[in-house]
Amino acid sequence: MPADQLDTVFAALADPTRRAILARLANGEASVTALAAPFAMSLPAISKHLKVRERAGFVARGRTAQWRPCRLDATPLKEAATWLEKYRQFWEQSFDRLDDYPKKLQTKEAMRGRRQ
Repeated sequence: MPADQLDTVFAALADPTRRAILARLANGEASVTALAAPFAMSLPAISKHLKVRERAGFVARGRTAQWRPCRLDATPLKEAATWLEKYRQFWEQSFDRLDDYPKKLQTKEAMRGRRQ
């Protein structure tokens, strides 16, 4: 994933309202009005949040007569998760080394106790 696209994806995930919209769309298509219902904000404000999500590739808008449903496209999440995976591996290796540290200390203490 190109760095600028990754920046856009993380910007779209950085806001709690945008994450809540994402969670709602994971349950199926919804109109802007339905997406705005749980929030104390105007429809134009919700539309701005949706535009950020659209630029990141998370939201696709359709058109069925008068209804313009929004639906989730989770592809950017998969791409971001793939990028994050290498860092997860790094942290797991770091935690494994941290787990080994007390064992090394115990071994050193045991060796020290035998010498005395």
